[in-house]
Amino acid sequence: ILKMEISPSMPPLPPMTPFPECPSQSSPGLALVVSHGLHLPLCAVRHCDNAKGLKAFYDAIKYGPNHLMVFGGVCPSVTSIIAESLQGWNLVQLSFAATTPVLADKKKYPYFFRTVPSDNAVNPAILKLLKHYHWKRVGTLTQDVQRFSEVRNDLTGVLYGEDIEISDTESFSNDPCTSVKKLKGNDVRIILGQFDQNMAAKVFCCAFEENMYGSKYQWIIPGWYEPSWWEQVHMEANSSRCVRKNLLAAMEGYIGVDFEPLSSKQIKTISGKTPQQYEREYNNKRSGVGPSKFHGYAYDGIWVIAKTLQRAMETLHASSRHQRIQDFNYTDYTLGRIILNAMNETNFLGVTGQVVFRNGERMGTIKFTQFQDSREVKVGEYNAVADTLEIINDTIRFQGSEPPKDKTIILEQLRKISLPLYSILSALTILGMIMASAFLFFNIKNRNQKLIKMSSPYMNNLIILGGMLSYASIFLFGLDGSFVSEKTFETLCTVRTWILTVGYTTAFGAMFAKTWRVHAIFKNVKMKKKIIKDQKLLVIVGGMLLIDLCILICWQAVDPLRRTVERYSMEPDPAGRDISIRPLLEHCENTHMTIWLGIVYAYKGLLMLFGCFLAWETRNVSIPALNDSKYIGMSVYNVGIMCIIGAAVSFLTRDQPNVQFCIVALVIIFCSTITLCLVFVPKLITLRTNPDAATQNRRFQFTQNQRKDDSKTSTSVTSVNQASTSRLEGLQSENHRLRMKITELDKDLEEVTMQLQDTPEKTTYIKQNHYQELNDILNLGNFTESTDGGKTILKNHLDQNPQLQWNPTESSRTCKDPIEDINSPEHLQPRLSLHLPILHHAYLPSIGGVDASCVSPCVSPTEPYL
Repeated sequence: ILKMEISPSMPPLPPMTPFPECPSQSSPGLALVVSHGLHLPLCAVRHCDNAKGLKAFYDAIKYGPNHLMVFGGVCPSVTSIIAESLQGWNLVQLSFAATTPVLADKKKYPYFFRTVPSDNAVNPAILKLLKHYHWKRVGTLTQDVQRFSEVRNDLTGVLYGEDIEISDTESFSNDPCTSVKKLKGNDVRIILGQFDQNMAAKVFCCAFEENMYGSKYQWIIPGWYEPSWWEQVHMEANSSRCVRKNLLAAMEGYIGVDFEPLSSKQIKTISGKTPQQYEREYNNKRSGVGPSKFHGYAYDGIWVIAKTLQRAMETLHASSRHQRIQDFNYTDYTLGRIILNAMNETNFLGVTGQVVFRNGERMGTIKFTQFQDSREVKVGEYNAVADTLEIINDTIRFQGSEPPKDKTIILEQLRKISLPLYSILSALTILGMIMASAFLFFNIKNRNQKLIKMSSPYMNNLIILGGMLSYASIFLFGLDGSFVSEKTFETLCTVRTWILTVGYTTAFGAMFAKTWRVHAIFKNVKMKKKIIKDQKLLVIVGGMLLIDLCILICWQAVDPLRRTVERYSMEPDPAGRDISIRPLLEHCENTHMTIWLGIVYAYKGLLMLFGCFLAWETRNVSIPALNDSKYIGMSVYNVGIMCIIGAAVSFLTRDQPNVQFCIVALVIIFCSTITLCLVFVPKLITLRTNPDAATQNRRFQFTQNQRKDDSKTSTSVTSVNQASTSRLEGLQSENHRLRMKITELDKDLEEVTMQLQDTPEKTTYIKQNHYQELNDILNLGNFTESTDGGKTILKNHLDQNPQLQWNPTESSRTCKDPIEDINSPEHLQPRLSLHLPILHHAYLPSIGGVDASCVSPCVSPTEPYL
């Protein structure tokens, strides 16, 4: 029995002793002695059995005397039933050990108070801790027990609206491993647990198996477990694979949250003692009785009752009713409300801290402990009255260099083209452009040289221009988000496509146009004059470019290229930080990218096939200055192979911008450089060594040599066939007839040619020292026009009859015979217009050589072409 004197001076309250249970008879278990010796009993209810607890309470009410308050109630089941029924007797109940959150419902339990904070009181403290470390994403793991579920539900309400996300809520009954795995799958780093100590061992064993511990995770669990609880439960609560070492490794660093049994402040309380002095007295008084974590709250509870009754008595004395507190009965609603209001006004400093009620709930102090090196260390406390969190300096330890992140920090990192790589490739590109400029200078400077004139310098300039445009596209391909803005990058997507497409068509279009002209002239079966000027070739190249522009304009108008960002799977931080890197990569794409690329590739492929065809058709043209078929074939081959390989590798390295840019740039540099070198380097070398050899018809020289060999052969043949006189005369006759026909055709062709010329026919004097050479050409033409069966015999016949060949010294004789006069100078002029249109008459005007009206092939080598 504990007794105390209530007086205005309020002497110190002695330490509390264990409360006896209320007897079943009328004598009270706990009496409070007030002034004038009046005993006002209070009953301390401690039964955990519902039946016994209710019986003790009802017996105290039945057998009297009248009780002012009910002090006690530890077990939630008994306390909740009594607290719900007290409103009918106007009795106020004060508990010092019932922490169940259910009793916080003031609509159901309006007369219930407690000096111990409820289990829900830790939630504001947890909120403060989360804000302190800027944790905004958490997950909950709850045991399927009403007590823990209520705390979890209240925590959800506390966190709601505080910009803290509960990303996952898991609960379990017996096996927590499935729930732990789900938490890990949802990338929960901060886990708020609500479970008892038996389940705690299982939870941490599962956390060890799932590797959910260490510097990346933070566990926050109840802190009211028994000291060294892991030593008692881990062997029986966990599987054999979770040994003590693994359990302690997973537990390292967890934070426990619980109310503070005694205040840590070194200040005097209402009793005149500091909390530390009170604790020493309590330990001396209990003498062998086990300690209870609620003893400080019971002690402060007595002071709450004393202060409440004192305040109620003062209220009664100040009223005009002159009612005494001894007059209280269970039907006196007014006096019951006075006691209830006095209880709500409680505010003093006790051994457990500031004692204040808010809606019947104690605003106490919450402590934080951390498991460090197999022991729990206090690291901070939360004052609910002041709503402040105090972290003890240098006590809390995280296993990493900083507090864990509340989630996997995803750092979106744009994959950029390396600046050194861009610089190196840009330098190579600049060297290529310098080389192209040197070729352009060479082409312009030597444009009047016969070698360069015959190769069409204007088309060569277009080839160089196309190569330089291709080079320029490399600079644009290397500009990404690290150099330009998003809007500029989107513009570059279109510009670089246009430049590369136009540059390709310009270079190869000009090259193929040149080859087409050679093909058109040398494949002229009827041996007619064919004049193809550069203007027509420019029209051809312009037509190719027009097709390109139509495709590009439709592409831009219908489905323009846009900047798209591709996100790849997360990668660990190379620096080892607790973050994950999500690579981002910029692309130039549109909705129907495949279709548009297919159209462009199809057109370019047809252009390449056309170029291959022309190169094959003109492969036998033996004038080096005119025929680039070999080099065109090599260019097409190299470009085709490199483009196929480059496109494939570029597609496979789509997620590696440095590799992709390097491949694309090298392919463009290689193709452009090889093409320009194949076109211009041979010309440069030939011009420096033997420029005349490139303008001569090697086939014509070969034919003259072959004719000499045939003469030797024909002598032997003639000796063998001397008996065939009649056959020889027939061939001679056929030869004369064909010569006459050639003369007639020469006249007709000359008349048509004269009508097609832009200027009147200009006569040119044929030097006498060239007659023998022209006679050989005519004889070659005669052999060409004769039938295959008689070519060899005809040659032999002419070799044996030199009088049939034209000689300038025998001009008088040739003029007498119309047949023999066919090789005279008068007939030689039109004959040359037929037999030499390719070498000296038909082709040269079209490439800027001699005038189209000049029919004489005998131009001085030193005379420049006009």
